Amino acid sequence: MAEITAALVKDLREKTGAGMMDCKRALAETSGDLEGAVDWLRKKGLSAAAKKAGRVAAEGLVGAATSGKAGALVEVNTETDFVARNEAFQRYVHNLAELTLRGGEDIERLKAMAFPGSARNVGDELTHMIATIGENMALRRLRRLEVKNGLVISYVHSALAPGLGKIGVLVALESTGDHGKLAPVGSKLAMHVAAANPQYLDIGAVDKAVLEREREVLREQTRAQGKSEDLIPKIVEGRLRKFYEDVVLLEQTYVVDGESRVKQVIDAAAKELGAPVKVAGFIRFALGEGIPKD
Repeated sequence: MAEITAALVKDLREKTGAGMMDCKRALAETSGDLEGAVDWLRKKGLSAAAKKAGRVAAEGLVGAATSGKAGALVEVNTETDFVARNEAFQRYVHNLAELTLRGGEDIERLKAMAFPGSARNVGDELTHMIATIGENMALRRLRRLEVKNGLVISYVHSALAPGLGKIGVLVALESTGDHGKLAPVGSKLAMHVAAANPQYLDIGAVDKAVLEREREVLREQTRAQGKSEDLIPKIVEGRLRKFYEDVVLLEQTYVVDGESRVKQVIDAAAKELGAPVKVAGFIRFALGEGIPKD
């Protein structure tokens, strides 16, 4: 009999949405044949999601949860926006955000955790909802932020319920200053991240391959303009400033006032609090980003 590996069980779970133990049993019954196991589950009525697994799930909700120095984001996808308004689905996403806040960033570990108020785990509860609601769903991703001193603040754009919406943002601020004054700074900065969609925290964090590709494009553009070769490097570095202003959080124009740089806003906050303020990190989830819709 073929070896029933963890990877094979994972593939079957993703394909059918059935529970882990049911997938193991199905593979054992079919000697490790994946498609045979799919049919076995369907015949046993254990794969209500099987016919839905191929449908594109790019709607749903992003959920956010915070607790002082820590915060978490999750994205759970559905086929239609209608399901995002379902109270049971909203409760599911809310609970996942809270579990992620306490349990870390391992998605398989999260799926195995007990779901609050149910005899099922998180993964099996999702399978149950797929069967009950009748749409394909997927727990797509989760992230967590934490600081030693300071706050993690969340913002949810287009919220359908508290902490649930289309865009979720976490901003981590490190500071020993008054948290009551620090929180509004973080809230506005999280709104900025939602609107401006920065890719990197600071210039030093920009991916080297991305930076070199941008330099090469600027070099060719500058040559095409007839600039001399000895001037090209200096011109390119000057033009990179606009690139940084587009993709680097601390270099961006602050959307709240439309004038200041974000790094200037952080410096001003530090003066007001009488203590250093540092942006330790940020996370931004936009619902369905990167999922082919065709």
